[in-house]
Amino acid sequence: MNHTKETGHLRILSMVYCSLFTVIIALCSYITIPTVIPFTLQTLGVFITLELLGGKKGTFSILLYILLGAIGVPVFSGFRGGISVLLSNTGGYIVGFVLLALIYWLFTTLLGQRLYARIIGMILGLIACYIFGTAWFLFAYSDIKNMSEMIPVLQICILPFIIPDIAKMFLSIGFRKMIYPALPEQLKTSKTKS
Repeated sequence: MNHTKETGHLRILSMVYCSLFTVIIALCSYITIPTVIPFTLQTLGVFITLELLGGKKGTFSILLYILLGAIGVPVFSGFRGGISVLLSNTGGYIVGFVLLALIYWLFTTLLGQRLYARIIGMILGLIACYIFGTAWFLFAYSDIKNMSEMIPVLQICILPFIIPDIAKMFLSIGFRKMIYPALPEQLKTSKTKS
């Protein structure tokens, strides 16, 4: 009986934390510099969520964020919501956060919670997000006919974001170092080495 209560309590606690980090991603997305592909702190929110909740719960938080946005809750940059945002030219980057999370989850499951495994997971996940988002962007502007026309697209969609996103990655690692010890023991992922 006590074990059942404890398991139920842990599930509720996990749901609360997943919801809280969904809100954190939304708050980060509101901090925006509008450009063709807006500069936001959304990626920082995603990295912090994965670093503090781990791959599994972090993925659920990101999926919840996207689901809320899809049904019209204004959680995306510019206080926007709705399926039209996901179907727009920049929607692929939002959907790409799921790929980022799944790759992070895969690497931290295979290699453990060591710092190098988390960094590899974030970098490869970010690359997958870039590829998926840029492919989506190209599909939205399907009048691109040859490879030479892709260079300006890469200059708009990827190059300006590489250094800021790497900075956000290391900021999230710093956040984890400060905040992770204060998380309830039951929410922590398996043994970590940071």
